[in-house]
Amino acid sequence: MKIKICGIRRMEDVRALNRLMPDYAGFVFADSRRRITKKEAAAFRQALDPAIRTVGVFVNERPEVIERLCEEGILNAVQLHGSEDEGDIRRIRQITSLPVIKAVRVRSREDVRAAVGLSADYLLFDTYTERDYGGSGTCFDWSMLSGTGRPFFLAGGLNPQNIRQAAESTRPYAVDVSSGVETDGYKDAGKIEAFIQAVREGKAFGTEGGNHNE
Repeated sequence: MKIKICGIRRMEDVRALNRLMPDYAGFVFADSRRRITKKEAAAFRQALDPAIRTVGVFVNERPEVIERLCEEGILNAVQLHGSEDEGDIRRIRQITSLPVIKAVRVRSREDVRAAVGLSADYLLFDTYTERDYGGSGTCFDWSMLSGTGRPFFLAGGLNPQNIRQAAESTRPYAVDVSSGVETDGYKDAGKIEAFIQAVREGKAFGTEGGNHNE
């Protein structure tokens, strides 16, 4: 099971990730308290261990903005976390040649069923909130993911205390955490370590769909 630590915004976060070695680091370019600039992202990418893949998180961003970031070698994958549709996914895949992760805010099983046919390389299931596109820090009903049938990232309210139950319940390809490993709004190296340890101790969870586009 892969691990993504999202919302990296300080060099000390980078140092913690280099020590703990998750699979993905998320850079937020959308309107958020975790938003970083292209200059900051470039510095973080240079300082990160090359084995850690970087994911740019965008919300309804213009394709040309995403394309420029990808051309500079800052990102290894693109995460669309807004209301982007199938046409947007196809365009981003064409202009960047990078894997695309499409976030789906889950309110019902129908949201999950409707997303399964999208052409994104991965889906990311997150908690639906009316005002925000992500980062709510709350869970949704994981049973709605039953029978998804393709690799997905699980997000939404995950933390070191509930990650084992979440993984056992959903068998995701990867788990994605941000606020669940923070203290007072900043990444907490101890919580990141506890989260990663909990995932890695539960290797018997397996993954739904296995490796995909590695």
